Amino acid sequence: MTKKLFIKTWGCQMNVYDSARMADVLAPLGYQPVDEPDGADMVILNTCHIREKAAEKVFSELGRLRILKDGKAAAAARGETDGQDGRMILAVAGCVAQAEGEEIVARAPFVDMVFGPQTYHTLPEMVAKASRAAGSVLNTDFPAESKFDFLPEEAASQGVSAFLAVQEGCDKFCTFCVVPYTRGAEFSRPAAQILAEARRLVAGGTREINLLGQNVNAWHGDGPDGGSWGLGRLVRELAEIDGLERIRYTTSHPRDMDDDLIRAHAEVPQLMPYLHLPVQAGSDRILAAMNRKHTADDYRRLVDRLRTAKPDLALSGDFIVGFPGESDADFAATLKLVTEVGYAQAYTFKYSPRPGTPAAVDGAQLSEEVKEARLAALQQLINAQQVAFNHGFIGRTVPVLFDRVGRRSGQLLGRSPWMQSVHAEANERLLGRIVTVRVDAALANSLAGTVATGEFSTSAIGPSSIGLAPTGPVTQTLEASA
Repeated sequence: MTKKLFIKTWGCQMNVYDSARMADVLAPLGYQPVDEPDGADMVILNTCHIREKAAEKVFSELGRLRILKDGKAAAAARGETDGQDGRMILAVAGCVAQAEGEEIVARAPFVDMVFGPQTYHTLPEMVAKASRAAGSVLNTDFPAESKFDFLPEEAASQGVSAFLAVQEGCDKFCTFCVVPYTRGAEFSRPAAQILAEARRLVAGGTREINLLGQNVNAWHGDGPDGGSWGLGRLVRELAEIDGLERIRYTTSHPRDMDDDLIRAHAEVPQLMPYLHLPVQAGSDRILAAMNRKHTADDYRRLVDRLRTAKPDLALSGDFIVGFPGESDADFAATLKLVTEVGYAQAYTFKYSPRPGTPAAVDGAQLSEEVKEARLAALQQLINAQQVAFNHGFIGRTVPVLFDRVGRRSGQLLGRSPWMQSVHAEANERLLGRIVTVRVDAALANSLAGTVATGEFSTSAIGPSSIGLAPTGPVTQTLEASA
């Protein structure tokens, strides 16, 4: 008998990947994904602990779901469930579950299962226990075995563009971050396992793969040749898969960007010219307080090397403003770094304390008013850079991988190599294909264009021509002003 499964996902791309794999694990039990929780036989909240008040948002959602759960049980009691048992299994998964599982069980005893991101491969066992037990099933251990060794093959095509987890966990222990505590220590999947999954994805119609990890460029997996491979080697091997036309990876750490990976950006055409490289702050004092273990100059030099290897590389970043003890001068250093580097886009956040992290107990917390003002100033600068980046493409042609239908009739949506969303009037037969599009208009978050003919060339597009890169190397800019 088919059962309805609804999964709500918050947070990072790794959570999106995990949610898809949970559906794969549950498919042999008869569960099929649906778009709404009403009437579902199982609802899973796959949670993220990064944002402020993450746990409270989960409890708020649970309150709404309890009404649906009770309603389904009442309908079953009236004989209105077409022979099914009328039960909705309610589960909380992910990083909030890992960090605050016992509190969830205490505050929401109507939740049937609470489990962390490393244990969802045991969902069949948890479902069996939840069906028998009167209370909640809590599973937030870090098992000795890797979940990837027990996950089934993908149940269906993952789409034109797909995520593929290659690395999990973090050993960096930034003082603001809970990931080492919720995802555990850094773990790299073996290369053969990753390559096999990639081949299955491509055979199912995937043309673009985004490699995922909390510190994805820290990946060092066992290679089929018996040696240890780095991410650059893995990218090269993936590029040999016939039909895989685009490769991306996220999220990277500046300390793990090695020479071979930088060379891969120059030498592997399938590796897209877009890199998410978080720096978090431009002040060395704040970077040290964050335990980032790199300086702003280290980051500038790395950007120079990457842009030397790949002149048309577009950068994205993460920034936290209002970190404990951040002075006006520290924030000015962040604005200076952003101005010098130039970003195609960036994610900006006000610092908010995460329970259990060292920064949360720092006595030099800043006021919300200061954090709000600094966030607004940083976003104004980032937004101006993003608009300039996109406007630099007007009148040019870009290769677009169309991966979905647009909201308007006859419209397709896709991505440029630089991660911009692009929409154009196009026949649906172009879905899943890379098509040359002439850019007619640019918005803050997207491009609009017309399907064109002819070969695409990247030779005219680079950071300098689009107005993002400094006139000389970033390190020279810094030294000239020192």
